[in-house]
Amino acid sequence: MKRFDIGLVVAFSVAVACSMPVMGQSMQTIAAKGATILGTVTDVNGDTVGNAAVVLKGPDSHDGQTVVTSQNGFFEFQGVAPGLPYQITISATDFEPWISPLITLNPGQFKIMPPIQLRIPSQRTEVNVKYDPAEVVTEQFKAEEKQRVFGIIPNFYVNYDQNAEPLTAKMKFQLALKVSADPVTAAGVLFVASAKQAGNTPHYGQGWGAYGERVGTIAADGFADSMIGGAILPSLLHQDPRYFYQGTGTTGSRIRHAMLSPFVARYDNGTWGPNYSSLGGDLASSGLANLYYPKSDRGVGLVFGNFAIGTAERIGASLAQEFIIGKFTRRGGHVK
Repeated sequence: MKRFDIGLVVAFSVAVACSMPVMGQSMQTIAAKGATILGTVTDVNGDTVGNAAVVLKGPDSHDGQTVVTSQNGFFEFQGVAPGLPYQITISATDFEPWISPLITLNPGQFKIMPPIQLRIPSQRTEVNVKYDPAEVVTEQFKAEEKQRVFGIIPNFYVNYDQNAEPLTAKMKFQLALKVSADPVTAAGVLFVASAKQAGNTPHYGQGWGAYGERVGTIAADGFADSMIGGAILPSLLHQDPRYFYQGTGTTGSRIRHAMLSPFVARYDNGTWGPNYSSLGGDLASSGLANLYYPKSDRGVGLVFGNFAIGTAERIGASLAQEFIIGKFTRRGGHVK
């Protein structure tokens, strides 16, 4: 429709100018009054744009006109002074402004503007990514709380991301309590108590009463070690109680990494140093056992003996983590 309307105007103007002398005289009269500019506004899809503001600006602030396009996108300026430079500016809602080059008209000229297309503003999307360590460590902590060997046995104290954020003090205590209260941990206490019952260690004797005492001492040993070595000391000394799985490198480097883990810890600031938390936890739990073990199992020698056994068990557990357990640990619902 827009091209048909313009064609009618052009055809009508040419027909009048060529075929009617009287009309030619009229056109001279119109030319004396000024020139005409007309055009049609569309979008990039060729659809007409109605209600667009079209401003004609001349060199003087008084040499200007403003019109609004029709529903067919058509606009027209009449009586434009010839010989002066003009510029057309078009603006419409949801479109970028359009500005024409300078236009200078001759007396009585009919200026049909070339196709005018308004473009949709290019959207500038800014994504501000803010790294929040608190949110990151919370997500990592939730994932670690779900780590289980074969999907059953707790494996919360192993971190498989060398760049993990440090645990907060609250998380260290939550982890220690979660391990201590886990049903699988309770089942493990009963199993170990049965084995010690068979070996009569500690020397409580036999019977259900002795078995109950062994269950209590084993549970107390594990709880003391978890709380002191896994929560209290790591919080006070700003150390990470977890084992950091290496997983890559030579076999020798992985063995060294695992065997040194009871003696070298990662600090909350990312550096590495003496593992006072692990060693202190083993020593403290062995010392506390002196308070409730039978007299035959007390003494300084037994304290340091139990400490050595606990440290050796930790080395063995770290080696198992590095080469065996990690393969069967369910992380995020999958066994790696």
